[in-house]
Amino acid sequence: MWHYPQIDPVAISLGPFNVHWYAISYLVAIFLCWRVMLHRAAWVKPAWSEEQISDLIFYGVLGVILGGRVGYMLFYGFDNLLANPLNLFKVWQGGMSFHGGLLGVILAGFYFARRQKRSFLAVTDFVAPAIPLGLGCGRLGNFINAELPGRVTEVPWALVYPGEMVGRHPSSLYQACMEGPLLFIVIWIFAGRFEKTGAVSGGFLIAYGLFRFVSEFFRMPDNHMGFVALGWMSQGQLLCIPMVLTGAFILWLVSTDRIASRGR
Repeated sequence: MWHYPQIDPVAISLGPFNVHWYAISYLVAIFLCWRVMLHRAAWVKPAWSEEQISDLIFYGVLGVILGGRVGYMLFYGFDNLLANPLNLFKVWQGGMSFHGGLLGVILAGFYFARRQKRSFLAVTDFVAPAIPLGLGCGRLGNFINAELPGRVTEVPWALVYPGEMVGRHPSSLYQACMEGPLLFIVIWIFAGRFEKTGAVSGGFLIAYGLFRFVSEFFRMPDNHMGFVALGWMSQGQLLCIPMVLTGAFILWLVSTDRIASRGR
C-alpha cells in the first residue's frame, strides 16, 4: 500500500488570489481539446476554420460548466436543490457531473450546428475524439483533491487516503486512464475507420459508458446515495445505461443508412 501524497490543492498564490490545481486541470483539458480539433480539422470534410473551432470550444466550455453543475444537483443532490434552489449556484462547495456536462455539451453542439448550418451529428463526430484527454485531466484534478475515493481493497497498490487506516483503490487514477488515454485511442481508431455521419458519436457513447460502468466497481458510491439499484449499482453506472443504449441506437441508424451523410 502507499499513502496519498500530501498535495496542496492551491498551485499558485498571488496575494489574495489562489489558483487551484483543479482549475489548471480544466485549462489543460480545454487546451488539449482545442489542439486535437485543430489537428482533425486538417482532414475532416467540410473544412473547419480556427474561428469555428474557437467558437465551438467556447460553447462547449459553457455547456460543461453549466450542464455539469445542473446535472450534479439533479442527479446527485436533488434533495438539497429542493430544500434550497440557491444551492445550484454554490459552486465553491463542489459538485460537477460528467453526465450533466455531456448533456450541456450536446445542447451547445446543437446550438452551434444550427448557427453554422451543419449536421448536429457531424459536429459531435468532430468533437468526440477531442473529449477523452480532457476527461483524463479532470480525473487527475480529482486525484489531487483526494476526491472520488475507491472501495476498500488489499491489492498491493492500494492507496491510504488522509485520515484513514485502510487501503482503497485509487479509483480516480483508474478513471483518468480509462476515460483519458485508453478512450482516446479507441475513439481515434474508430474515427479513422468509420466515416459515416454519426458513427463516431455512437461509438463514443458506447465506449465511455462501458469504461465508466466498469470503473465504478472500484469507486465508492456517493455517501449520501449509496447503491441506487439492484443493491450494487451506483448512480454513475445507472446513468451510463442510457448512454450505451443511445450509442447503440445511433450505430444501428448508421448501419442501416437511416442517417444522411450531408453536412459533414
